[in-house]
Amino acid sequence: MWSRIGPTGQSASLTFTETARRAQLMAAAIDTIAELGYGQASLARIAEAADTSKGVIIYHFGGKDELIKELVADLVARAGTYMRPRIEAEQTGAGMLRALIESNLAFMAENRNHVVATVEIALNARAADGSRLYDSAYHEMSVAAVRELLAHFQGTGEFLDTFDPLVMAGAVRAAIDGVASLLARDPGFDAGHHARELANLFVRAASPPAARPQSLEE
Repeated sequence: MWSRIGPTGQSASLTFTETARRAQLMAAAIDTIAELGYGQASLARIAEAADTSKGVIIYHFGGKDELIKELVADLVARAGTYMRPRIEAEQTGAGMLRALIESNLAFMAENRNHVVATVEIALNARAADGSRLYDSAYHEMSVAAVRELLAHFQGTGEFLDTFDPLVMAGAVRAAIDGVASLLARDPGFDAGHHARELANLFVRAASPPAARPQSLEE
């Protein structure tokens, strides 16, 4: 069910040293974008943060556009790796939906700068031809995965069949994505509390009254 939660990583014939160097450069880019915003995060600034030269970044990535695409793909891949086992460990629809929401927000909180940088990229990054560097396919893939979960448990009778799973999936995704701006504005933001409240909200909305946990009815 969760094959579409995100790529599992890319295979590449990089040496250990090259892989470590690329990771260092991406970390510098993430912190620079999160701190300064996408527009001010030039290759020169990123190189300075990494204590290297622009030429080294170009050697490893070819340029800023390629580096940015790699940052986004890496976040999506790591989020999938983090979330997938937590979701698949659950046996019920309510448990899986709760695990999806709570693990996603936990990952975001643990990777705050990467999430903030990715939001900056999504809003502001453009290629030379004016097209967005952030691929909306990632968002569509995520919505599709949530829809698949909801539709599956509608089919088993665990979830109500009175809602459109695509609409509900879009609402779940929007609620999760909205946390990124809260993380950016408030370093003390309680992601755990927010995650539990969102999970309660959507589990209650999806479940028949008799199947709702008692704690959600109090």
